[in-house]
Amino acid sequence: MPGALYIVATPIGNLEDITLRALRILKEVDLIAAEDTRHTRKLLDHYGIDKPLTSCHEHNEKTKARDLVARLERGENVALVSDAGTPTLSDPGYRLVRQAVEAGVNVVPVPGPSALTAALGASGLPTDRFVFEGFLPAKKGERRKRLNKLREETRTLVFYEAPHRIKESLADLLEILGDRELVLGREITKVYEEFIRGRLSEVIVQAEHRELRGEITLVVTGVEQESAPGEDRIKTEIRKLQRKGLRVKEIAEVLGEKFSYPKREVYRLALETKNR
Repeated sequence: MPGALYIVATPIGNLEDITLRALRILKEVDLIAAEDTRHTRKLLDHYGIDKPLTSCHEHNEKTKARDLVARLERGENVALVSDAGTPTLSDPGYRLVRQAVEAGVNVVPVPGPSALTAALGASGLPTDRFVFEGFLPAKKGERRKRLNKLREETRTLVFYEAPHRIKESLADLLEILGDRELVLGREITKVYEEFIRGRLSEVIVQAEHRELRGEITLVVTGVEQESAPGEDRIKTEIRKLQRKGLRVKEIAEVLGEKFSYPKREVYRLALETKNR
């Protein structure tokens, strides 16, 4: 029988955040595949866990995945960990998990810490619907192109960002998305944990004369949707467009798209308005 691949979440800062189940799995597996073996060794030493480690990072994952899947097929149990948080979320591991699934190996999640959920939960911004964009592109042109694609996104946006790029990214967010509410989470669960809250323009002012260090997560509100208008509002908009010379069909197209209103109904109201 093949072994199991355990996707083990590890602390993002505070070592007490590891789960009892994660500790048990790390003690029981035959091998631990780590993004950085030196980093993971500190965690294992802290909890007195002595297990063999092998590296599995973005530069060797493609070849290492084949070796690990072969060991899993021979019946060994392997735990996959990243430097911090949940593996495969903006971290290596996707290729290994995919190859394990294709080989019929049982993939077992061992959930726990994640900067994504920690920042989102503490943000105070809408959490019923959100989209995780990982790290924004490092190059300014590509970053702005990505943000332009997100301008009309109504869900809460979550990004990771490196400290040396944070001020540039905040400026691009303000210019492209507008002055929305933002929560900047820094060093979450660590000694210098901090949340900076406010409009983008306000957060930029707070960050302007500071050096923001450590791991950063940004939570930004989505674009606000216009509430569905009533007939009176639609009729007012129809009259404005009629004065501009638009035909009934054109008015139905324009207002139907603008307000997500049934075009057939706009057409009917436009005819009534025209005949009066």
